[in-house]
Amino acid sequence: MSKRQDLGSYGQFCPVAMAAEVLCSRWTLLVLRELLCGTTRFNDLRRGVPLMSPTLLSKRLKELEKAGVIAAVPTAQPGVFEYRLTEAGEDLRPVVMSFGSWGQRWVESSLSLRNLDPSLLMWDMRRRLDVTPLPLRRCVINFLFPEVNSAKRSWWLVVDGGSVDLCATNPGFDIDLFVRSSLRSMTAVWMGVSTVQKEIEARQIELIGDKDLAHSMQQWLGLSLFAKEKSRVSP
Repeated sequence: MSKRQDLGSYGQFCPVAMAAEVLCSRWTLLVLRELLCGTTRFNDLRRGVPLMSPTLLSKRLKELEKAGVIAAVPTAQPGVFEYRLTEAGEDLRPVVMSFGSWGQRWVESSLSLRNLDPSLLMWDMRRRLDVTPLPLRRCVINFLFPEVNSAKRSWWLVVDGGSVDLCATNPGFDIDLFVRSSLRSMTAVWMGVSTVQKEIEARQIELIGDKDLAHSMQQWLGLSLFAKEKSRVSP
């Protein structure tokens, strides 16, 4: 048996098989999702795949680099790299987006909403938040998920000068808007399965503070990349 077969090769010349050898190892598509969303630093990649061990993330990055999908670019900080997509990596954008679109259309929403993760939800919300409806001054929005364990219960989005920062500890600024929600409800809104107004009416989301921020929440929230995809799974 050849070395490639020992390492898990499909042993086929078919391009589908060859692509699968690069892309279908566990976590690889999710790492690519993060890179395609603009994440370049190791610690930021970890925030996008919070259940993935640092050791495995490092291994997958090396595999993608060896396959020519990414390039590790040194930064001014010694020993710190940025991971940049190559032309081959950027060419995977429609592939990864198609995976997400298929999942949104064909995976039952009740199943996807079992996989709740406040870290990933807030990280995704941070990068998709639309600052256009927000005032030019600094805005601080505190999200509270009462049923979540204390370490991941409270999060702060700080919007200042067009940039959005996510804090897992109190940044010390005055809060403009408090958002109290079940994690499931906020995830459903984010994925386009529900709306802010529906969850408020169901008493699953409570907004306290700046009325303009509260009224425009559906607009500035941004929503998931795949929220516009309509489910084709029968209720």
